[in-house]
Amino acid sequence: MTFDFTRRSVLLGAGAALGTFVLGRSQALAQATVPLKIGFISPVSGPLAGFGETDGYILDRAREALAGGVTMNGTGYSVELLDRDTQSDPSRAGQLARELINSDGVDIMIAVSTPETINPVSDACEAAGVPCISTVMPWEAWYFGRGAKPGEPSPFTYGFHFGFGVDEFYRAYISQWDLIETNRKVGVMYPNDADGNAVRAVLAPRLVEAGYEVIDPGAYETGTQDYSQQIRIFREAGIEIFNTFPIPPDFAAFWRQAAQQGLHRQIKIVQTAKTGLFPGDIEALGTLGNNIASAAYWHRDFPYTSPVTGLNGVALCDGYEAATGRQWTQQLGASLSAIDVAMAALAAAADPKDKDGVAAAIAGLTADSIAGVVDFTTGPVPNVAHGPIIGTQWQPSEKGPHQFDYVVTENATDPNVPVVGTLVPYNA
Repeated sequence: MTFDFTRRSVLLGAGAALGTFVLGRSQALAQATVPLKIGFISPVSGPLAGFGETDGYILDRAREALAGGVTMNGTGYSVELLDRDTQSDPSRAGQLARELINSDGVDIMIAVSTPETINPVSDACEAAGVPCISTVMPWEAWYFGRGAKPGEPSPFTYGFHFGFGVDEFYRAYISQWDLIETNRKVGVMYPNDADGNAVRAVLAPRLVEAGYEVIDPGAYETGTQDYSQQIRIFREAGIEIFNTFPIPPDFAAFWRQAAQQGLHRQIKIVQTAKTGLFPGDIEALGTLGNNIASAAYWHRDFPYTSPVTGLNGVALCDGYEAATGRQWTQQLGASLSAIDVAMAALAAAADPKDKDGVAAAIAGLTADSIAGVVDFTTGPVPNVAHGPIIGTQWQPSEKGPHQFDYVVTENATDPNVPVVGTLVPYNA
């Protein structure tokens, strides 16, 4: 699906700032524009590569849409997207951010997916005074994990994060788990990293308050090879729900060992996060991937449209599958939403080249995106905007063309998203 941006104008509302931009008004305008440079950092290779797998496609669509330039507050600008691969290395993420800032002179930075990418990029931008938009990690791990304190003023001026937090996980999980009768014993396996520590501190106590018995063998180190101790504890406790936040290789190793030792036979709900987000993760497990429950921060059925590209979820995913021959992933919409918000942020400032002005504008920004409305004015804390988590499940496809269908099973955190399937017990 293509759009003629020489005839089609796209406007973004930017809350109180009322920022707008117009795409590609004329070729002459594009040739006379001031350059805007946007850094885009994500993990395209390494153990977190699933998060960056679709970014090349998204960047191509955004570059096509922005090729004719934009007009903001009456001034024409060309737009350049400079993407970099962290190789799943936090040190490299910070280094790339500093290079984009110091050598390439980016006007705004986008950091996408996991604390290993987002936090070092956000820290580099904060130190250099460059506005940064990030998404796809729990906001608590971004905010408190970088030194902010509850009840105290935000220590951040240039970094802004949007998306889900532990409350969204809690609401989605409670809604999801109520769909199947269990003994309410939840085995949790949270890693010793920013995600795991934030979830352990906030989510586990809330599950206990909701009447679940939480069995936690303790934090494990990323890259652990032997999970016999955790499996033994879960088996002896008789858990029927399993919840984990590992990177994909760790979950694959754990779940294969769990199957070898018989744990999988007693589990009714396998609820994963951070892993199990993408079809490749599930397909690699073979039949052990059947009916693994997941959580979607974006889905092709989200009823929203990207202001930058004009694409809705169905068109975006269909285009990706036609172009690549691969199944769509939720990262398509997540990465595109970050570009939507970054463009709105630049437009919200009186001068998009003024980094202090852009950062100040983001604090009052409300912007449309393919992931829904992103509102930095309502918290939950300064510099953060809420985002949904939707309960989903990987169910064996009956009609094809893919091995699994990614089915929405609950929508407590965004009722606008349609529920299209029923949660099936893992061993059904």
